[in-house]
Amino acid sequence: MITRKVKVVDAQARWAEDFQQEQEVLYDLLGDIVEGIHHIGSTSVPDLAAKPIIDILLEVSDIEALETQSAKLINIGYVAKGEHGIKGRRYFEKGGDDRTHHLHAFKTGDPHVYRHLAFRDYLKAHPEVREKYAHLKKKTAQDVNGDVVGYREGKSDFVELHLAKAIDWARGSY
Repeated sequence: MITRKVKVVDAQARWAEDFQQEQEVLYDLLGDIVEGIHHIGSTSVPDLAAKPIIDILLEVSDIEALETQSAKLINIGYVAKGEHGIKGRRYFEKGGDDRTHHLHAFKTGDPHVYRHLAFRDYLKAHPEVREKYAHLKKKTAQDVNGDVVGYREGKSDFVELHLAKAIDWARGSY
């Protein structure tokens, strides 16, 4: 079994286009249950180094309705992972070991939607934090030799600190 390695690369202009293409596919595929599709994660933040995987936040009117349509997502290459550690989420991956997309689906109004959008927008609005985060991501990936768990753990304190700041900041911004 090949263990997936984390690779952090400089920001790519095409990430926004990659998101837009997948967004159109998802709207066409899932129709009426879709209430919003957002580009999240590091690839959604201009000038932020990232793993070259497009993170998508899918807001749906009904999680159970999404589950009845999971076969449509599977047919276009997604693998369903259930809640995958976050209550109320439906998580899908695309691309296997060379992952291209992560799809995080929540019912509209779930607090995780707000958290993801607040963190993204906070990084966009605070270039000094974005730069520190980019440096940390690159250094951590290198220090742990691409180990997925080590990478996640190596940046978790930074993310939790700035997620709390992002939520406070967003209360005054939205």
